[in-house]
Amino acid sequence: MKKVILFFCCLQAYMAEAPGSLLSAQVASSEIGTLVEKMISDDSKKQASAIKALALTGEPQVARVLELFRQGAYHTSDGVFYVFEQTIEDEDFNEFGLLLNPLNGNPLMDENGDQQRIDVFDVDEVEVTRAVRIQVRRAEVLLRLSSRDGETRLAAVKKCAQPPRQMEAMPFLLEMSLNEPDSKIRHAARESVLLMQVTEENAEQDQRSKALIALGAMKSLRAAPVIEEMLLLKSELPASLVSNCEDALAKIHQHQWVVNRMGSVIQGISLGSVLVLMALGLAITFGLMGVINMAHGEMMMIGAYATFEMQRIFQHTGSSPNNWYYVAALPVSFLAAALVGVVVEFLVVRHLYRRPLESLLATWGVGLILIQLVRVRYGDNIGINAPTWARGGVEVMQDVIVPYARIFILFLCAGCIGFIYWLMNKTNVGLRIRAVMQNRDMANTLGVNTKKVDLYTFALGSGIAGIAGYAWTMIGGVTPDMGQQIFIVDSFLVVVTGGVGELAGVIWSGMGIGVISKLIEPLEIGDWTFGPVWAKVALLAIIVAFIQFKPAGLFAGKGRADDR
Repeated sequence: MKKVILFFCCLQAYMAEAPGSLLSAQVASSEIGTLVEKMISDDSKKQASAIKALALTGEPQVARVLELFRQGAYHTSDGVFYVFEQTIEDEDFNEFGLLLNPLNGNPLMDENGDQQRIDVFDVDEVEVTRAVRIQVRRAEVLLRLSSRDGETRLAAVKKCAQPPRQMEAMPFLLEMSLNEPDSKIRHAARESVLLMQVTEENAEQDQRSKALIALGAMKSLRAAPVIEEMLLLKSELPASLVSNCEDALAKIHQHQWVVNRMGSVIQGISLGSVLVLMALGLAITFGLMGVINMAHGEMMMIGAYATFEMQRIFQHTGSSPNNWYYVAALPVSFLAAALVGVVVEFLVVRHLYRRPLESLLATWGVGLILIQLVRVRYGDNIGINAPTWARGGVEVMQDVIVPYARIFILFLCAGCIGFIYWLMNKTNVGLRIRAVMQNRDMANTLGVNTKKVDLYTFALGSGIAGIAGYAWTMIGGVTPDMGQQIFIVDSFLVVVTGGVGELAGVIWSGMGIGVISKLIEPLEIGDWTFGPVWAKVALLAIIVAFIQFKPAGLFAGKGRADDR
């Protein structure tokens, strides 16, 4: 069988074509092939040195080289290196290794188009000990420091300062803290350098003190657990160092409190946006039509499951994304919920106008039926992958990141508010809806088809709830009873608190309830934390107290019930 080319020849051929990286200038003048030969040698010192030198090339393909070595895929025979992970047997039960290109893991093919192979009994496996595997893992971090991908470099910078800390990366972190073009990575590199200086046991006290002062000034959240661990052993530390630790930790904890509160506000605004979308539809069906629709939460659920169906149709997955599914899901979720609303109104609700108690019980029963139908079809849980553009976020201040998904929900909410305002105040449809709302009998006398108005008004309210479910898929789980368990009560609270039938009231109360509930959840009294359940109890108590002073809500509205 024809021998394959030398392993290090493959590497040299690649390196002759590949451009140098940020850290490649730090590599010694040794040939790459020589480094690989040392890495596979029996000399542990040469091996460790070669692994580190290969990592410092910064070439992305070296990651595959090191990973194959760590997995034990390297073999040798008569000075020739071979790489294979899988073996096959022929009809005579001879075992052969299927040879790979060490740079990318692709099969090595011969002139006939077949994958090259070698008898496993003709080669010896290069033994990789546990200590060597650890060295390779650490070398992979150094390699990622020079990655062309910013997120990869950022993760590597932070990894260097985590136990076991890689002090050999210090020169490169210092370089990145000064010359890295990405300010976020530059800040993280500076932070990692200071953390490594603080934790270095042989460092001088003055150096550690200066590092602690700098970390406190930076308000480094990553430094908090490190400093707390140091204070556990404060009896072994000089008094001045202990004082520096306490001062730095106080500044960090103050910053942490601000970050937590800001995070709660951002989450509250996102929750408030969904509540506003839910309450917009409910304000139409309850505030304008006088119908207590307990199935409104299930309209939201229908919108969420319509989004899931679009994901399936477009075959969107985390590994194979198709972001167009989310664009198509917006009108589909609205129409699906609106269609269900039309059916519910035609079969149930239109027979129960001016009978609020009966409408409450009937729509509650309809909601239970919808929940069970969806549960039979989909089970209890489904997974919806957000579009790729919704990943990540914008850092509005240090350590406070607003996710793109939550920004999108806020703009979606604003768009729906603008649409409802335009529809109700600038169109003939809105004029008829307001006429029926103010005086049904008079509108009917003037020729308005009140039954038709009721139908498309109920459909509109249900469709807006479907959009709320569409938005929720970005930030929350989707279950058949999500509307009933999470949103229906809060949506009624939004409508009642804001003022029945009032658009401005829905906006203010929805955002207020969302933010207040998220601010209450993390509050602590001694060792006891409110949590989601007690936060809802406290929120309800606040709303009950508020209603005592303003029974009509923030904005007193006038609905159909006021004329009877």
